[in-house]
Amino acid sequence: MSRALTDAMIKHMKPPANGRLEVRDGACLGLWLRVTSNGAKTFAFRFRDRSNGRSERLSLGHYPDLALRDARQRADALRREVMEGKNPSAHKRNTSERAFAVLAGRYLEEHARRKKRSADADERNLRIHVLPHWAHRDFTKIERSDVIVLIERIMAAGKPIAANRVQALISKIFSFAVDAGLVKTHPSTRLGKRGQETAKDRKLTDDEIRLFWAAAVRPPVSRPVGLALRLVLLTGCRPGEVAGMARRELEFDGGRPVSWAVPASRSKNRLAHFVPLSPLASDLIEEALTLTGKDSAYVFPSPSRDAPIEGHALSVAMRRLTKALGWKVDLPTPHDLRRTCATRLGAARVPSEDVAAILNHKRRDVTSRHYNLYDRADEKREALERWALILAAILEPPPPNIVALRG
Repeated sequence: MSRALTDAMIKHMKPPANGRLEVRDGACLGLWLRVTSNGAKTFAFRFRDRSNGRSERLSLGHYPDLALRDARQRADALRREVMEGKNPSAHKRNTSERAFAVLAGRYLEEHARRKKRSADADERNLRIHVLPHWAHRDFTKIERSDVIVLIERIMAAGKPIAANRVQALISKIFSFAVDAGLVKTHPSTRLGKRGQETAKDRKLTDDEIRLFWAAAVRPPVSRPVGLALRLVLLTGCRPGEVAGMARRELEFDGGRPVSWAVPASRSKNRLAHFVPLSPLASDLIEEALTLTGKDSAYVFPSPSRDAPIEGHALSVAMRRLTKALGWKVDLPTPHDLRRTCATRLGAARVPSEDVAAILNHKRRDVTSRHYNLYDRADEKREALERWALILAAILEPPPPNIVALRG
């Protein structure tokens, strides 16, 4: 069917009962309109490849998102390419292969997931901050100015730390592209950080600890996630390590968890970590296991898949918790719970070597790294049990002494 298309004609064109209707635009050579039985209307350009004589069809877009006038302009431009001996479909395929989303996918699969523990964070930053703007961009044409514009957009949203993380991620992706021979230039080489970062010193006061402890297991925070947050405060472990806790990592005595062995594969510094469990920590894990049931391999399983919750879930829960409490300034994070634990241990006169062992900090001196391999298990248990007693006293302070006055 061939006729000069008009907007009025397209708007009132009825869909076929089944199959599809193809209408050629009599006013523009090569432009066709396809109408399907569900009412979808799509412009396409049809041409014959001069190198092999094969007929091809290139979709241009849906009507009315793509106006008739614009569809004709695109068809005219494509027809000139065909007359020059080019194949527009091949060009589009090559362009899609150079889309930044394709490069980002390769980076995640071929580098991040093989070599980085922060692969999930990389994927999350890509999804939130980068792909909405660059998914279809030709990565070979992304320039330094494009990177700056993207990072400044994050800065303008009041997220300087996120801006720095995204900038570092973009740099890593393009380093991967250079190593893979996909690009020759690196658009963010020697690009200074846009966000200002300062060392954090946030720790919770006694009053904040009481508020946090009660609110952690109440809506809008789910109880299992709240128990995980409490456990970060009790053990001083990294939030991501607590979130990924597996049943097989626990040691039981009479059915009660008494210790937890974080494998090197899940530790940030690739060092296995032995965590003695205080009675209060054991109570939390027992409750979590009861909520989880016997079928799950994880103490804090994801509600949507056979995997543990992500450490990011604890950050989201902490934001919801602080919002529910009405906290507005200097909001604590899950990592601040770990810092609070370390600070309280130091205040309780626990030796710094024991605090470092509880935090699983890497020992850097030669003697500690190669000769003194003592794991301080007894010292860690004593210190964590002391902290649990201090925490219990904070949560339930003893009644004040009442002195009877004689009349």
